[in-house]
Amino acid sequence: MRKLSLLFAVLFALSALAQQPRPSPPGTADYKFADGKHIAIAYSRPKVNDPKTGEVRVVWGKLVPWGKEWRMGANEATSFTTDSNLTVGGTAVPAGSYTLYLQPEESGTWKLIISKKTGQWGIPYPGAQDDFARIGMKTSKLNSTVPQFTISFDKGTGAATALVLEWENTRASIDIKEAK
Repeated sequence: MRKLSLLFAVLFALSALAQQPRPSPPGTADYKFADGKHIAIAYSRPKVNDPKTGEVRVVWGKLVPWGKEWRMGANEATSFTTDSNLTVGGTAVPAGSYTLYLQPEESGTWKLIISKKTGQWGIPYPGAQDDFARIGMKTSKLNSTVPQFTISFDKGTGAATALVLEWENTRASIDIKEAK
């Protein structure tokens, strides 16, 4: 009987922990092409302010180090799924499921990393052997601070859009087209 009580206590504690809100809540970004095919991204949205202290953090170059692969969010790795063949920044990407990483550089020459490995926790980065492609992104400084990491799509026309990342004082983007 004592073991059963202990088991219930452990299960209760685990369920209480599972219901705690995450400091970096989940987010999604979706884009639907004119023909009905789509792109779906699932990620977590960390904030500029430290979740424990509330202190404002320097994101690029500090929280996210220059020259290192980053999971593009928090918690689980950022998933990227498409049911259409794409051209991402000039690189052909077949329909399928991938994981997205980012390698920011202080020079502004950032790389979007499309990994073939899926389903892993966000860190550590699985390694270049699983990269499908590394593609250059455009970066620019923002006039105001974006307090929470955001992935979105700039709505293009028909078979084109741009994937956009914004956080702190930086915007990074890359063109995406539906391949025929």
